[in-house]
Amino acid sequence: MFAGHFGVAAGVKAKTPEVPLWALMIATQWLDLLFIPLLLAGVETIDDSPGGGYGENIIHADYTHSLLGAAVLAAAAGLLAWRLWGKRAGYAIGAVAFSHWLLDLIVHRADMPILPGNWGNLPLLGFGAWQYKGLSIGLEIALLAIGFAMYVSSALRRSRGKSRKSAFLASGALGLFLLATLAPDVVSLL
Repeated sequence: MFAGHFGVAAGVKAKTPEVPLWALMIATQWLDLLFIPLLLAGVETIDDSPGGGYGENIIHADYTHSLLGAAVLAAAAGLLAWRLWGKRAGYAIGAVAFSHWLLDLIVHRADMPILPGNWGNLPLLGFGAWQYKGLSIGLEIALLAIGFAMYVSSALRRSRGKSRKSAFLASGALGLFLLATLAPDVVSLL
């Protein structure tokens, strides 16, 4: 799941207009943004899997994508947002950051630990929707469509008496961005 995360951010923006959209976009990818330096340092890894499907790799993000690790990282993002934009923004950013883990739970194979570093060798989590390309892309499209529709509706409602053209252009720009994140996956289905 990549593009679908952005749909969540767009939908939350519709309900919390005081939170900057850029902050929600970063929050929705927060776990992956922190995964990158750990991947480069060799702390977290990606292995080729024998299966195939949409998510062809097994991701060993044993710190950033563990249940407890994701909760701590989401709380940290929420606390920072609380300081910058207030309590409601803090809750929104924290929830969006943690939603990344919840959505990944649906699509990942069983490669997400409960505790950081897979401490205690507990069962790994993941429902494996990535193994079914059509299902995975359908979920992403649904999340994008719902989030974008919420965002556009909210932007147009807030623009009453103001420049509807500006709201329409901003909504269009977001829509193009969301579509661009998903386009390669949709083309690969054809």
